[in-house]
Amino acid sequence: MSLNKEQRLTFFLPDFESDLKIPFMSEGVSAGFPSPAADFMETNIDLNKELSENPLATFYIKVKGNSMIDAGINDKDVLVVDRSLEPQNNKIAICFIDGEFTVKRIQLEKDCLYLMPENPNYSPIKVTEENQLIIWGIVTYVIKKI
Repeated sequence: MSLNKEQRLTFFLPDFESDLKIPFMSEGVSAGFPSPAADFMETNIDLNKELSENPLATFYIKVKGNSMIDAGINDKDVLVVDRSLEPQNNKIAICFIDGEFTVKRIQLEKDCLYLMPENPNYSPIKVTEENQLIIWGIVTYVIKKI
């Protein structure tokens, strides 16, 4: 079995030593009716720290391909992946199968494991004894340009 070559992932480590401070409005913004600004309370945020519950086990991965579009993961999105989390049914995971990385949803069935795409143009990958599979990490956030 060979995965679609268009679905390569690029890995990055978070930079926890960065001095870059991005202004952060902790009060949030209304997605319903406008609300008065709460004195424009502004602090700084470090997304490397904010998006990493387990910094030593966290990686950023850039997606290439569109097999997960129905899960809100598109080509060129950046995924935040935590390698310390246990794989679970229905979680989206970075999988290393037969020497190639892919991002898929884990689906456990009785005596069977599937790696499920979230795009009807792609087929599920049934994992058998012949496959070499490592669940490399669990996706915790998706960062995207809109």
